[in-house]
Amino acid sequence: MDDASKGENSYGHVLKYTGIFGGVQGLNIIVGLVRNKLVALLLGPAGMGLASLFNAVVNFMSQATSLGISFSAVRHLSEMVDSGDQGRISAFVRTVRAWSAVAALLGAAACAASAPAVGRYVFDGDGHALEIAALAPVVAMLAITGGETALLKGARRLRELAVMQIGIVAASLAVAVPVYWLLGMRGIVPVILLTAAANMALTMKYSLRMFPLGGWRGGLRGLRRALAGGGAMVRLGVAFIVSGVFGSGAEMVVRSFLNHCADLDTVGLYNAGFVMTVTYAGMVFSAMETDYFPRLSAVNNDPRAVNLAANRQIEVSLLIISPLLTFMITALPLLVPLLYSGKFAPVVPMAQVAVLSMYARAAMLPVAYITLAKGHSKAFMAVEGLSAAGLVGFVVAGFDAWGLVGTGVAVLLSNVFDLAVIIVYAGLRYRFRLSRQVVACAAAQVPLGVAAYAATFAGGAWARVALGAAATLLSAAVSAYVIYKKTDLWEKIVSRVKR
Repeated sequence: MDDASKGENSYGHVLKYTGIFGGVQGLNIIVGLVRNKLVALLLGPAGMGLASLFNAVVNFMSQATSLGISFSAVRHLSEMVDSGDQGRISAFVRTVRAWSAVAALLGAAACAASAPAVGRYVFDGDGHALEIAALAPVVAMLAITGGETALLKGARRLRELAVMQIGIVAASLAVAVPVYWLLGMRGIVPVILLTAAANMALTMKYSLRMFPLGGWRGGLRGLRRALAGGGAMVRLGVAFIVSGVFGSGAEMVVRSFLNHCADLDTVGLYNAGFVMTVTYAGMVFSAMETDYFPRLSAVNNDPRAVNLAANRQIEVSLLIISPLLTFMITALPLLVPLLYSGKFAPVVPMAQVAVLSMYARAAMLPVAYITLAKGHSKAFMAVEGLSAAGLVGFVVAGFDAWGLVGTGVAVLLSNVFDLAVIIVYAGLRYRFRLSRQVVACAAAQVPLGVAAYAATFAGGAWARVALGAAATLLSAAVSAYVIYKKTDLWEKIVSRVKR
């Protein structure tokens, strides 16, 4: 492994960019929490449940028709950027944009054509077919946005991506609140449309600055050449599509199941718990797709470099997220009524157990990306299919057994199952092994998370808070000590303070 690769996979580099994008996502979370608080007050659990179903439909349609460009293009462009061949890079940018346009047309047509059938399945009736058809432009805009974002990721424009993410979340707040204030539940579809448009506009502002939109050389013939040049990208992308369909399809099935077996209020509560735990906590992992995946793709032919990159990403992710998880478990009884409303209090026990799933996810995701970085599409599809089936099965069984709390148990078991599957597979095919440092970090941090959860069953409120706070402080101390020993972050902070 050369010096550049070593530098990019050092603890300092991984911590820096995981911290940068974790910090950006922290700001995004704050803005998102403000938005969710206002939306919860304006719409209530039933309105949020309906919005969740519409978003699940959009995500499913987008995943099914996007051709996987938002992910597969990153791998190919990352390798080209390392080679420095500007001619190949320019040609590939035209290829990405041509295929993104195809995906946009395909997605819009599929959404409009399938609206009646999707409405009958998801909403148990034909009443929402027109709203689903009206979401067709959203699917098209997501395809364009995905292609442009992939260009920025592949070129490793990390600063632009960070700024862009902040702008997108702020725009969603600016759009959602006034529209819901004026229209109530009738504003759900307009909000989704306007948010997608703002997302696309902000993304293209940065991508066009980096890769200007040039004319097609040779007209239709040039367009055909651009499309033909994307064969390898689309083949890998198709695998990503199938895996994405598994994931978004599983989420749509889960929400539809809860709607049929219970009501929209239950869907809204489940979605609130999922967003508070899995989505927000998982935002810390955004650096994996933005920084880690391009790095991993660049060294995918070097087994030692792949092992080093994956293990260090796991360790840094655990160090950063563990104190956050213990804090969330302890603070959720206060955060849920504060950030949503008192109507959402029943989701607290579900969310507390679901938080524990993030330990498994922090270890699972970096290993799962190895399969994508190596371009092993069939294996990736198989693993994602198992993951989706596991989530649906666990949720159905958990909800039947313990109601809403059972869905939190299901999320935890699903992530532990995913981790076991990917570790076994990567060990057999890629000779991947968890490092001793990762095992030691997990052995120190996971019991503290379990202790924070066990504290939620203590008798008095003050006892629960005291025990949870102790677990959080210990977790933060462990993370700070390891970061201090393995990086020069502390010296940099001291030197800046002295200045």
